Amino acid sequence: MEVIKAFFEGAVKVVKPQVFSDNRGFFQESYTKNKFHKIGIEADFIQDNHSFSREKGTVRGLHFQKDPMAQAKLVRVLRGSAMDFFVDIRPGSKTFGQYEQLEISAENKLQIFIPRGFAHGFYTLTDDCDFCYKVDQYYSHENNAGLIWNDPDINIKWPTNNPILSDQDSKWGRLKP
Repeated sequence: MEVIKAFFEGAVKVVKPQVFSDNRGFFQESYTKNKFHKIGIEADFIQDNHSFSREKGTVRGLHFQKDPMAQAKLVRVLRGSAMDFFVDIRPGSKTFGQYEQLEISAENKLQIFIPRGFAHGFYTLTDDCDFCYKVDQYYSHENNAGLIWNDPDINIKWPTNNPILSDQDSKWGRLKP
């Protein structure tokens, strides 16, 4: 397992797992705490989440939890593919309001570590997309927050102007009031 790319001065890390393939298929360790610690990811993950999106063109996000319940995430796709987006919302950061993106898929098996202080969302590039992620803090309804997917101050270049959205995701506010 290795970090193959990093964003925001190393805060966000792209992890390529070691995959063992043969005529039967493959095996990989998707998470091993001590191996992740060796590559600089020391989050204490306590919950696994699984999101299924039926249709290509679904946007989920941009989500985060407010302090004191902020979450770090380790995300990956088990079936299909998605364009993953992460936005720096750390107060005082020199990259505040900037975003980066990366395609992750069942095929490339890449994982992205997104630390606390970032909003996160994704766009499904295929039908029947299974998106899984670990978090280091329990979900808190009271601290659940988000940013509108098409916030003009962030200016994400989404693959569509007309995504499939939840009611909640269509009503989030902007980063800068």
